[in-house]
Amino acid sequence: MRSRRSRVAVACAAGMLAFTAGCGTSGGSGGSGGSGGSGGSQKITLTVGLFGDFGYGPLYKQFEKLHPNVTIKERQEQFADHHTNLAAHLATGSGAADVEAVEIGYIGTFSAEPGRFVDLRKYGAAARQQDYLTWKWQQGVAGNGAVIGLGTDVGGLAVCYRTDLFRKAGLPTDRTKVSALWPTWQQFLATGERYKVGQPAGTHFMDGPGEFMRAMIAQAPEGVYDAQDHVVVATNPAVKQAWDLATQMSTAGMSAKLTDFTPAWTTGFAKGTFATVACPAWMMAYIQEQAKATSGKWDIAAIPGGGGSSGGSHLTVPRQGKHPREAAELVEFLTAAPQQDAVFKAIGNFPSIPALYSRPDVKNFSNPFFSGAPVGQIYSASALNLKPQHLGPLEGDVRTLIGNGLTRVEEGRQTPDQAWQQVLTDVAKVK
Repeated sequence: MRSRRSRVAVACAAGMLAFTAGCGTSGGSGGSGGSGGSGGSQKITLTVGLFGDFGYGPLYKQFEKLHPNVTIKERQEQFADHHTNLAAHLATGSGAADVEAVEIGYIGTFSAEPGRFVDLRKYGAAARQQDYLTWKWQQGVAGNGAVIGLGTDVGGLAVCYRTDLFRKAGLPTDRTKVSALWPTWQQFLATGERYKVGQPAGTHFMDGPGEFMRAMIAQAPEGVYDAQDHVVVATNPAVKQAWDLATQMSTAGMSAKLTDFTPAWTTGFAKGTFATVACPAWMMAYIQEQAKATSGKWDIAAIPGGGGSSGGSHLTVPRQGKHPREAAELVEFLTAAPQQDAVFKAIGNFPSIPALYSRPDVKNFSNPFFSGAPVGQIYSASALNLKPQHLGPLEGDVRTLIGNGLTRVEEGRQTPDQAWQQVLTDVAKVK
């Protein structure tokens, strides 16, 4: 399953299931940092390690203006490389950036080793808890209570769909009526069957089932781990139910069988080879960039099952850095409400601070590319409806193994039952 922004090319990817103004404050937290650690005259450089573009360029300039002695250098890597390299840097004690982004599929891996990160409570981060969605805050807290990261965005989750293809297939196109087609995942499949009856030549109902399966699992009270950090793929019925529905999507001919962030998948947006895609907030920017000529042909409907979120990250401060106080100030600044608001308006990453959701500039924010969809309302409702789910220490690895199994089904190399049995064998080895 994909997990986060591509924003030019981020795929939370490995496999289809692997598993986004101003300088004020929010909830009493200082948007420009209040510790005074970077207010001296010593010239320092802070490095920020990201996967893809988080939209921070203008914010760096604001921070540097407030802290004239600080220069910020950003380095970007591909999603998988970023997290693999971060793990290696932490293990060897050198090479990590002063600030490192961690995607939610891997936050459990790193929070299991809080000693490798600065506990941001030391620099006042505890005051930020009241700002966040409860589940988003908890993702950045280690088992010993240390705050290893402050949240950036949440994915939110909806369904982006092609109104022109729906119309040709004989389906309604109004977003309210489309949302009413699929309050449940079973009804989503039923809609896919309806689409097949009149589907335009060369198209399919969906790009692929991986992200939809991820959404189903994320909506359950328990995912691939239980609260005691045991892998429960084999015993959690919600995982198997999601698997069965996702493989049915594939075997019933609803899927275009495209792998996320491959050239064929990217081209599919422009050519209209699929009518629906699981759509976190950050996906809007990707579609707009890759399929500019399709403006006005897209709209956004609710995700089946109610709430959801795909992706989102935390900013952490590895202990090996030379400037932990200044790095913590930068994390505080970049994740404060005004900055999250600015990033949302610039590139679509949806804020993880719910107080922003009722502000007119977020609540009333619409996107003309997506037929004027009220994206502020859609994604805030999705984020607020999602219930917290525990993320285990090897969450990303487990999700990748499930995704690999789904890929084998999509490619016709295994039946759903064969692939599921291999998934169970593979995840049993995850320790």
